[in-house]
Amino acid sequence: MAERQPEKKAAGKSGKGPERRKGARERRNVVDRRAGLDRRRGPGRRRSDERRAAEEGEMTEGQMEFLAAISEYKRVNKRPFPTWTEVLDVIHALGYRKVAKPEDIR
Repeated sequence: MAERQPEKKAAGKSGKGPERRKGARERRNVVDRRAGLDRRRGPGRRRSDERRAAEEGEMTEGQMEFLAAISEYKRVNKRPFPTWTEVLDVIHALGYRKVAKPEDIR
C-alpha cells in the first residue's frame, strides 16, 4: 500500500493571523434576531404599561378605533404605508382636535 502524503498548505496560508470566519457568538446573534428577541432595550429599560399592553394585544378602545381607521384608510386608498400627513388626516377624521397645551411625551 502507498503511504499517505501529508497535505500541503496553500501558499501564504500559514495558519497564523486573525480568524476570518464568523464565530459561534456572531451566529448566535443572528439566531436571536430571527427569534424576534428584542435586544435593543437593554438592561434596566422597561416598557410603559400602555406599550406593553399594546404589544401583547391588550389595547384600549381608543387604540383599537385608531388602528381600525388607519386600516380602513389604507384599504380604501390602496396605500400600504400612509404618510404622516395622511395619518394626521385620519386622526382629524376621527374627531381629534388640539384643545390642550402640549405635554412632554416621555
